Amino acid sequence: MIAQGLRIREMDPLQTDDFDPSLLLFGALAVFVLWKLRSVLGERTERDQRAPNRYALDRPMFRPRPQPGGVTAAPSRRNLAADRWKGLAESESKAWAGLDAIASVDPDFSGVDFITGARKAYDIIVGAFARGDLETLGRLLSPEVYDKFAAEIAAREARGETSETAVVSIESATVEDASATPDAATITVRFASKLMTTRRDRDGAAIEGAAGQASSIIDLWTFTRNPQLRDPNWTLIATTTAH
Repeated sequence: MIAQGLRIREMDPLQTDDFDPSLLLFGALAVFVLWKLRSVLGERTERDQRAPNRYALDRPMFRPRPQPGGVTAAPSRRNLAADRWKGLAESESKAWAGLDAIASVDPDFSGVDFITGARKAYDIIVGAFARGDLETLGRLLSPEVYDKFAAEIAAREARGETSETAVVSIESATVEDASATPDAATITVRFASKLMTTRRDRDGAAIEGAAGQASSIIDLWTFTRNPQLRDPNWTLIATTTAH
């Protein structure tokens, strides 16, 4: 009976008397290894997600070069402004100094943008005057210049004449003069252009100019605007023509 009982106890795996404590040790070791592995993998994933983007533009692409002594040299404002009016006015001229004065009262002033707009205004005004388009002229001219243009158009119409003018090309547009006060920026532009103009009588016969022939014209136009106002448009306040 004793021997039989021993055999039964050896075959029953649920008996606790034969439990091996090393199983707990191996189980705990396995849990620790899995936890450590997950921890390490988790740290690497987080680090990979936070890796900086070398192509991101959230910082300056160019930085001033540090000078000896740890002082960073700031770019020279004089050097940056040295050629700001190049191609628009003669260096060291009154016009150049006047553009500097305008920039001092209007930090957003751009010489290139101004000349681009002046070229467009020249083309529009010349065409509007030839057509007798007073509405367009009224938006671009000062009251004094508008009155002169309107009077010339009225006299032309009274004679029964018509005018056909086309701007063939604007060879150049440069700043002849410029000045500034706190409430007025003024620029005179020298336009060298080629115009094709024909004036006709009431019967349609050409009385001035010939079709297909362009004339070289030099115009001095003066524009102004108040830099204190939000309106960016310039107004034509004077015109002079020299053939």
